Amino acid sequence: MNSGDTAWVLISSALVLLMTPGLAFFYGGMVRRKNVLSVLMQCFIIMCVLSIQWVLIGYSLSFHPGEGFWGGLQWLGLKGVGLEPYADYAGTIPHQAFMIFQAMFAIITPALIIGAFAERMKFSAFLVFTLLWATFVYDPLCHWVWGTGGWLRNIGALDFAGGTVVHINAGIAALVTAIILGKRTNLDKNAPAPHNMPFVVLGTGLLWFGWFGFNAGSALAANGLAVNAFVVTNTAAAAAGLSWALIEWMRNGKPTIFGVCSGAVAGLVAITPAAGFVGVVPAIIIGLLVSVICFIAVTVIKPLFGYDDSLDAFGVHCVGGIWGALATGLFASKLVNPAGADGLFFGNAKQFLIQLAAVLVTVIYTAVTTFIIYKLVNKFIGVRVEEKEEVMGLDLTQHRERAYTILE
Repeated sequence: MNSGDTAWVLISSALVLLMTPGLAFFYGGMVRRKNVLSVLMQCFIIMCVLSIQWVLIGYSLSFHPGEGFWGGLQWLGLKGVGLEPYADYAGTIPHQAFMIFQAMFAIITPALIIGAFAERMKFSAFLVFTLLWATFVYDPLCHWVWGTGGWLRNIGALDFAGGTVVHINAGIAALVTAIILGKRTNLDKNAPAPHNMPFVVLGTGLLWFGWFGFNAGSALAANGLAVNAFVVTNTAAAAAGLSWALIEWMRNGKPTIFGVCSGAVAGLVAITPAAGFVGVVPAIIIGLLVSVICFIAVTVIKPLFGYDDSLDAFGVHCVGGIWGALATGLFASKLVNPAGADGLFFGNAKQFLIQLAAVLVTVIYTAVTTFIIYKLVNKFIGVRVEEKEEVMGLDLTQHRERAYTILE
């Protein structure tokens, strides 16, 4: 067991946990002031609920070795998950260190979906939906991609830190939820603007900061691979933030801080699956292009189809995640990570096809299962708040709280 590796993974775990409060500010700043506390509450309660779900059943379902739908039940309640290294996942850190690092991924993934149904879902329905989704969507997909015996892992799918498991997974669930739930009341007549841009900037900064743990921590050691992941993560985010600003500048005449924040997050999303497999120049290309792709998704595709993805969870996370997963199949190099694979541009066209297959599996499985879970929750307790509650705001109707006691 290596103390340096253990320290880095524990620090990375804390960094990834910080991303969920960061997401709360990022999303919270985008909604109307009457709904900001509801978004903060949803993010923070996920930290509570998923932390318990993960140690009781989630980790066992996701990571116990096995070739089935889930990993297995042998590690329920962390039985057998001790303080010695577990060679299948990380041979130099305590097994529980790996477990708690992965817990932070399980927490933030369903939190990303909040951006699609913000301002209109009942809190009770949100809790049930999140718990079911984590168990029947996140846990099995996590096992398929990262778990010992997982079938997507066995065919060679590359996902260093969560392109398919986290971002495409949450993003496609966001789209399905947004479509079924329907648009916010009076959206066409009164499209809401972000109520607090400083919150959005603060959230972006916390996400960018925490993402170093997300990606570099996925090396599971304080080594050269972690350094590479750290460097390309920062590089892709910077390239994407710059790219989005330039697009706005050329299209609208002015760059915006909201655009830079959106671009930076898109860049972080896109580099996530590739961080441990690509070098700096591919990271710049991935970052530059993801802003173009996501900008089209949120400004052209969304208005064209008319769905109300409130905070562009699909347009940034799913679309950006798909590009990142496919880009991994293009730019991956064994010179960066000998344990990975070469991509199309390094002579291995098969890897691109494997990445495409993993994307399609994720999209189809998540879309279908999310639809079923939503319908079940809606049948038994109802998902959407009543119109009068939506007009009043979820802060008061769901939590009897107000974010601001002094109104401007």
